[in-house]
Amino acid sequence: MCFGRCARCIGYKLLILALLSIVANILLYFPNGETRFASEHHLGKYVECLHGILGGGLLVLIPAAVFIGLHNDDCCGCFGHEDCGKSCAMLSSVLAAFVGILGSGYCVIISALGLSHGPYCFTHLERNWIYPFTESSGGYLFEYNKWSQCQEPQNIVQWNTTLFSILLVLGGIEFILCFIQIINGILGGLCGLCCSHEEV
Repeated sequence: MCFGRCARCIGYKLLILALLSIVANILLYFPNGETRFASEHHLGKYVECLHGILGGGLLVLIPAAVFIGLHNDDCCGCFGHEDCGKSCAMLSSVLAAFVGILGSGYCVIISALGLSHGPYCFTHLERNWIYPFTESSGGYLFEYNKWSQCQEPQNIVQWNTTLFSILLVLGGIEFILCFIQIINGILGGLCGLCCSHEEV
């Protein structure tokens, strides 16, 4: 299999995942489609970390663009071959993959913390804006009867849980794809004979 073609395939997948991460993070800012909670600064601290926009989004778009930019014949060349510069392109894609790993890792960590910490909401018990589920360490996710503690924004537990879970999964897949590209880039750089050369 041509290493460059594999890298481009990974790049297109990362592009889609990064765009989905950005959309999911933007939705976190507008519970139930309402803008007033953002303008009144009634969003949780992990919502404002930009983990989907910056981490799983922009920092993953960088390697995605690099991988897509690799041409099908960029997987050629090895020590002493005339196409050795092309193998360097594959090795340089490893650096871009590390950027993607940092971004997706950040997205995964913040999403996990957001799920564990719970939403910031107005509760009927405290009559104030608090984090009612902080002490549960994520246990509230399985205690549906306690979700009604949050009065505003409406259905904020479901909203946050769904979107943080989506971001967690997207970040995890991005992390795996970038790790695969690290291996692919190293193999392509060190051993990089293209499929077309193999067929000859």
